[in-house]
Amino acid sequence: MKRILTNVNTFARRRQSLHIANLRPLSLTNHPRTIPISTITQNLHTASSKQNATPTATPQDVGPSSSSNPQMAFPCLDALETRTSNLLNNSTPVKKFSSGSGPEPSYTSGPHQSFHCPTPLHLDWGGTLSAYTIAYETWGTLNSNASNAILLHTGLSASSHAHSTPSNPSVGWWEKFIGPGKALDTNKYFVICTNVIGGCYGSTGPSSIDPSTTTTSTSNNGGKGEPYATKFPIVTLEDMVRAQFTLLDHLGIQKLFASVGSSMGGMQSLAAGVLYPERVGRVVSISGCARSHPYSIAMRFVQRQVLMSDPNWSRGHYYSSIPPHIGMKLAREIATVTYRSGPEWEQRFGRLRADSTKPPALCPDFKIETYLDHAGEKWCLEYDANSLLYISKAMDLFDLSEGVQKDARVRRESYTLRRGGDIDEGGQCTLTLPDEAYEEQEQEQEEQAPSSSSSSSSHRQPPRDLIAGLSPLKDHKVLVIGVASDILFPAWQQREIVDALKEGGNENITHVELGEDISLFGHDTFLLDTVNVGGVVGEFLKE
Repeated sequence: MKRILTNVNTFARRRQSLHIANLRPLSLTNHPRTIPISTITQNLHTASSKQNATPTATPQDVGPSSSSNPQMAFPCLDALETRTSNLLNNSTPVKKFSSGSGPEPSYTSGPHQSFHCPTPLHLDWGGTLSAYTIAYETWGTLNSNASNAILLHTGLSASSHAHSTPSNPSVGWWEKFIGPGKALDTNKYFVICTNVIGGCYGSTGPSSIDPSTTTTSTSNNGGKGEPYATKFPIVTLEDMVRAQFTLLDHLGIQKLFASVGSSMGGMQSLAAGVLYPERVGRVVSISGCARSHPYSIAMRFVQRQVLMSDPNWSRGHYYSSIPPHIGMKLAREIATVTYRSGPEWEQRFGRLRADSTKPPALCPDFKIETYLDHAGEKWCLEYDANSLLYISKAMDLFDLSEGVQKDARVRRESYTLRRGGDIDEGGQCTLTLPDEAYEEQEQEQEEQAPSSSSSSSSHRQPPRDLIAGLSPLKDHKVLVIGVASDILFPAWQQREIVDALKEGGNENITHVELGEDISLFGHDTFLLDTVNVGGVVGEFLKE
């Protein structure tokens, strides 16, 4: 509370001393948060009195006319403040921002099919969803014996709308890869794509109504119920896959022709084969991994920290208030840095400035800065902040090593853990930060040494536990695609999948690594390259 009030005081002083023209002030009286307006007013008055009681003034405190330099403008901050003000006055609709232009596809949602499962889903970390809904869309026709189904897994933020449909003609996120004669040929295959559990595009997630709050005695919303928010349990990618297979049961599909996915979807695709080896024919994993590695965990952690530091996040309980749009924008900008490659940006932007006739600014100034700003701006109100937190954490937890999977089974069966921490007798999460700060440790010599058979110093022999964990796929045809320019899921992580499968006895692996001479699009290659990604997938499915 002290920090929030300090920020308000600082904001008020800046407004007064800088005489910012034409900037719409925040309407604190309309703010739906629970801070009493009397408290804010009193603190503003106190701060003003203290400021006026100190006659000493520095050159910076004097008006602009006596300064040796003009006050710098901050249009980027003005825009954020204006949006906050508009949200306070309910004049800016949430999730209505255009996805804009550019090479990236839109992650739009819209009309879709829904499957409601009334039976509980017991989760890897001990939580339970008493019932859940899965949003999904399909393309093509399921044949008479239901043997031509392909389950397409999404990336972190995508909806089930991978391709346009009659009910939703908007371009899907994999539009050019699905259809007659394309990678996922709808003349041959029945393609299914879902929004994952934990998402915000129709499947059950943090923004969904918690069924335990739907009675008038427990709800402050007239019996309509309240969102889970951060009472939603921790989920894993494997939990998401198990939910998808209940949908397949509902559709009468006993065995998939193939499981296909890219990025997070590539991780899920492997998990589907590991969890249900008898129900999956072929496996396609593009720009994914068999276990999350420190770099990608670190990047997602920073995104979450930025988002959770937005005061409007309110520890996840913002659904009746202002969404944390500033934190979401910054988190998306950080993520976007990891989606492309430096060489591609060198070609695309170089050192060009947005307007070289104007002096440098601290707001977006270089072309690359305006690109990142646009990426965050177009997305900050289109996706649920809590879904970003939960799904990105699920990616961090991903590890198909045998020991990790065994421990998850034990937790699901015992229900002794829940929501990421021990449950005490009062039902509260007792997770705490470590007592001591982290200190650098000397790594064991054998851990530092790369495999003698590796051509890369960053490519080590996969651990035996991971080899054992992937062993259920030893008889499957598997396609693994990596991209050399990918910094988020580097190509050595796909090589680790291949090596672990080979060590486990699989001789039916197709491994394709696209060099920088083929693609500089980095991680986003799977969204853009219909020839070198789509063509390879199409040929693999034909074999």
